[in-house]
Amino acid sequence: MRAAAEWKDYELLDASDGERLERWGDIILVRPDPQIIWKTQKNDKLWKEAHARYHRSQSGGGHWERLRQMPESWQISYGVLKFNLKPMGFKHTGLFPEQAVNWDWMSEAIRRAGRPVRILNLFGYTGAATLACVAAGAHVTHVDASKGMVAWGRENAALSGLADRPMRWLVDDCGKFVLREQRRGNTYDAIVMDPPSYGRGPGGEVWKLEDQIYPLLLECAALMSEQPLFFMVNSYTAGLSPSVMGYMLDSILTPRLGGRTQADEIGLPVTQSGLVLPCGATAIWCGEI
Repeated sequence: MRAAAEWKDYELLDASDGERLERWGDIILVRPDPQIIWKTQKNDKLWKEAHARYHRSQSGGGHWERLRQMPESWQISYGVLKFNLKPMGFKHTGLFPEQAVNWDWMSEAIRRAGRPVRILNLFGYTGAATLACVAAGAHVTHVDASKGMVAWGRENAALSGLADRPMRWLVDDCGKFVLREQRRGNTYDAIVMDPPSYGRGPGGEVWKLEDQIYPLLLECAALMSEQPLFFMVNSYTAGLSPSVMGYMLDSILTPRLGGRTQADEIGLPVTQSGLVLPCGATAIWCGEI
């Protein structure tokens, strides 16, 4: 497992009985996590001093319970990157901290390439991967179906002092955008995608990851340039293990482009136990690296 262990402004303090105890800067949150099936002792006093706790609803969704006074939004940093956070529906805050291990990997790959790198970030959310790549020197095209998420990404770019770097922020259905890029003859040296398990596009298009990820990967492969650097796919869907995603990338890209594929879980260190909580999976096809 690859762990995001370089955080200073984020900390997974403890994990027990279906919940995470997390520090986001100075704000302490308790959020549900269905894979935390163990019931260890909750010895950290911050379990009882959290600013807010997210409660799931039996009918789906849920709500935040504010327990202490806290701002509507606040900021944290990861190196030169700065992010605006706020409690959102479905327990989110606007950032997936475990992805920091991938931001670091991509940044290093871009720097080592020693040449201009064009990157396509699909399902770009609030822009963390985009900003990590831009800060490392890449040109990034950021695509997400949510106008609000794209606007949030722009805010994070401004907070990070990167607003003037080469980025395109596009509100679009990712699958349709990829097909249009094919017709336009555009290519990219690297592609990164963090698709949701389920969602809807701007026109109400239904997205279900298990049904649509392989066809999308096939279409994206046609956008790889003659100097391909990497192709990264993230998944939070239990049915798509690292090995399954790695197999798809390997079978699609390696016969035509060579290179190699690596796949693994990513996770977050838990301060209380010293163990690492699995938080998703990443498969990476590497070209010239």
